[in-house]
Amino acid sequence: MQLADIDYNLPDHFIAQVPMEPRDAARMLVCVNQEVEHRNVRDITEFLNAGDVLVVNETRVLPSRLSLVRHTGGRVEVLLLEPLTDDDSEWEALIRPGRKMRDGEILATPTGEEFAEVLGRSDAGDTFRIRLCGGSTPSERRSAITQVGSLPLPPYITTILEDVERYQTVYSQVAKSSAAPTAGLHFTPELLQKIELMGVTIAKVELVVGLDTFKPVDVENPLDHVIHSEWYNVPHETMQLVENAQRVIAVGTTSVRALESAATTGELSGRTRLFITPGYSWKLVDLMMTNFHMPRTTLLLMVQAFIGEKWRDLYAEAQRENYRFLSFGDAMLLARSCNSTTESDL
Repeated sequence: MQLADIDYNLPDHFIAQVPMEPRDAARMLVCVNQEVEHRNVRDITEFLNAGDVLVVNETRVLPSRLSLVRHTGGRVEVLLLEPLTDDDSEWEALIRPGRKMRDGEILATPTGEEFAEVLGRSDAGDTFRIRLCGGSTPSERRSAITQVGSLPLPPYITTILEDVERYQTVYSQVAKSSAAPTAGLHFTPELLQKIELMGVTIAKVELVVGLDTFKPVDVENPLDHVIHSEWYNVPHETMQLVENAQRVIAVGTTSVRALESAATTGELSGRTRLFITPGYSWKLVDLMMTNFHMPRTTLLLMVQAFIGEKWRDLYAEAQRENYRFLSFGDAMLLARSCNSTTESDL
């Protein structure tokens, strides 16, 4: 493969700056029966059947963007990526600017309270290990983060989000992620209830979304990209449901990754480095609901593995029809291509 295989032109005017209201009014490009249809998310019920299982990622976004102050008085932005200890006392974090950051340096809140100690750089050198100064329990530390932090909206969203809950799914639970599982932002409680009344089971997984999920691929052969690892959990009851389902519809690439990681490794929870690329042997997921992704990302590789080169025609069609792209944009509902590989083919 070449980097050009997962590249396309994305003019700024296609990038959605605000979420659609109501959530399920977002448009949805559907390619389920080999034909393209232009619908809305609320119409997803027309493509579901009794006996299907709809799988969602219940992770919640942590308000992990912190504006802190160095001992010199200079301001830095700290982005908490992932807890490194069970008690949430130590975290991996991005610090910008961080070139002159010293081990042992204390970072304070704008009002002067000590907030975090810099322990050192990570092995990769592009992130830091920090220790939170306050709180004696995980809940107290999370509370302190929430009081100081703000939601880490993607840098391409420059409009102020008036309702911060619009960057959370309506079924989100524990705040751990650095970004939202954005395909799930389209669902309302009423739509979920309607889906269940059809005889479709809604099952949950958890995959903690890291910023590397959206990190551009920067090597000439995308297959040489070093994939990030993420923590996932697929409850035993969810695995039983999907194994016995008529069809499995995964909401978002993160739900896909959690399910396929569990099926590939045989482990229902843990860290995954599963890199889904063209030629991947699909094990569980039959349909994928997903947003439109940035060029040159591993997410586009997954979509190509799912439906083949057809993704390029669908993206071009979406631009012709003025769909909204990326986190606050519109959605796609895709059936796995008959040309993609399944485990039964091996």
